[in-house]
Order: sequence, then C-alpha cells, then structure tokens
Amino acid sequence: MKNELSWDTQLRFKLIEVVALWEGRLTTNHLCNSFNIKRQQASRDINHYQSLFEEPPLIHDRSIKGYRPTAAFKPTYTKGTPDEYLSLLHRYSDNDLDGLNINSLGNAESFVVSVPERKVDPIIIQRLLQAAREQRRVDVDYVSLSQPVIRGRNIIPHTIVFDGFRWHVRAYCEERNAFRDFVLSRFRNEPELLDKSDISKHLDHDWMDEVTFEVIANPYLSSEQQQIVQDDYGMRSNPFIVTCRKALAKYFVKRLDICVDNRKLQKSPKRYQLTVTDPKNIRPLMID
Repeated sequence: MKNELSWDTQLRFKLIEVVALWEGRLTTNHLCNSFNIKRQQASRDINHYQSLFEEPPLIHDRSIKGYRPTAAFKPTYTKGTPDEYLSLLHRYSDNDLDGLNINSLGNAESFVVSVPERKVDPIIIQRLLQAAREQRRVDVDYVSLSQPVIRGRNIIPHTIVFDGFRWHVRAYCEERNAFRDFVLSRFRNEPELLDKSDISKHLDHDWMDEVTFEVIANPYLSSEQQQIVQDDYGMRSNPFIVTCRKALAKYFVKRLDICVDNRKLQKSPKRYQLTVTDPKNIRPLMID
C-alpha cells in the first residue's frame, strides 16, 4: 500500500498519524500550515487516508472541531513513537520534517547513532499540551530518582523541551512554588486537567531571561590541538558565543561537555576540550 502512494502523499499521511496520535485532534489546518496546501486538498488527503482502511481510524468529532483517533487506531506510516511527534515540534519552525524519520532523498549513505527512546504514553503528552495551550493546572503522578514512589502534584506546564538527551516539560510546581523541569518518561497514569491558572510562562524568569557565555578550547591543549577544536566550532580567532534561556543553559553546558574544573582541564585536556572564559558565572548553572 505504501509503495503505491506518491512521496508527497506519504509525507502528509505521516503528519496525519503523528498529530492524531499525540495531540488527539487533527484538523485540516495541520496539513495546510505544514505543507502550504489549500483546505480542499487537506480534506482530500484525510479522506484518502481514511479510505485505505477497512475501518476508518479517525472519527470526525464536532465537539473538538476536528478528527480524533478511534480506540483501535494504530499507526501505519509512522512508528508511533513519541520522538516522532516531539521532534516534529522541535523542527516545525524550520519547516524541517526529518523529525518524522523520513528516508534520505540522496544516494550517499549516512547513519545516525540512536539510543533507546524513553517510553511516553500519548495521553500524557495530549493532556500536558492541552494544559499548556489553555493555561490550566493539571494533577499528575510523577516519579524521580529522589522520590521513586509515585506522588501526586499539581503543575502548570508551558513548554515541552528537548535538551539534547531527553524530553521534558517546563512547568510551575505548586508543591515547590517554583518552575521546574519534569522528564516526560517519568509521568505515571493519566493527568487530570483542572481549572485555569493565573501563572504563565511570563512569570518564569529563568525561562524569559537569557544568558550569554563564551566557549573556548581548553587552554591546556597544545596550540595545534586548540586550533583543531576551534575549527570544529568555527571559532577562528574569537570564542564561540552561546546565548540561550537561563533555564536551558545547563543543558547546553552538558551537551557541549563544557568543563569549568581547572584540575580536570589540566589533567585530561583531550577528554575536556571545551571550557568558558568566565567559569564563575557558568558554574551555578551546571548540572550536578
């Protein structure tokens, strides 16, 4: 069935499945905005997708002004993994759909080293997204390494974030009276939507404020080695400037493997190739 469809049609079917599964609501606008097509074409694509199954996997629901997946819905053109949807969110602003794991159009071989995906139930993402869109409180069950027993808490989510290693939701925690990061794979059971909240992301100062730091090659490397590292990051004669939200700085530091411990920098310069010009300012932002 897949081989009989055009490449463009398969791409649109992938989007249909990803949005329906993870948002729980599909509209023609999803297709129109993503592929720059007219509403009539989007409707034909949805109807075409439906016609390929003995039992249509989507139901038109007037209460949500769109389509919702049936209880028997199973992805056919996608894998049904959370990374497909979350990657699509991450890349949507760049109109880049390779988050859908589309095969390369070229002939040159390439390979991406992947790690096992963390398991996330679609209903968790659906409820968190709805709460974020509607600025509502949500009652969730959550576990962590410091609190391994399931505990209920109320949060007000505002943004889903990929930190380079895993996905989390940035949310206000009523128990801690602070904005915190909650790993998506550590939610348990179905979140319960509550009432609207006056707390918005604009009150999350670590999210709204930006920090800037200068990344340089480890000065304990030889000059030749430093030049190689500088070329890696396009530093040339200037430091590599990173500007990001304060709440995300620690993830940049971790992903770039930046070290601010002078003893480690001196003892193992090949292991710790990057540092910053002002370690005192960046150190409080480091992940423990």
